[in-house]
Amino acid sequence: VGTEHYEVARQVQSILQRYKELQDIIAIMGMDELSDEDKLIVARARKVQRFLSQPFSVAEQFTGMEGKYVPLKETIRGFKEIIEGKHDDLPESAFLFVGTIEEAVEKAKKGE
Repeated sequence: VGTEHYEVARQVQSILQRYKELQDIIAIMGMDELSDEDKLIVARARKVQRFLSQPFSVAEQFTGMEGKYVPLKETIRGFKEIIEGKHDDLPESAFLFVGTIEEAVEKAKKGE
């Protein structure tokens, strides 16, 4: 595992952990009570969760979706761009069942 891979994975874990911590607050008080920073963390964490739904070949029989091969480098870059906020303008739904970050951008452009 390279340095970038490790650092991006740790940042993804950190964002998902913070989101988990915030879920009780959100359930009780709602999103409006969160700080702007926490709202951003929640939005990025939800995009990360959806991006984790990449269509794998081994899941094809269960999802009915054709699996895709995405090089590790592309996957790392996609997660890095999400956590850096490069795609804060895209809706969460754009990240669901896509292989690469470019597919998420295209999906958002098409309004899917």
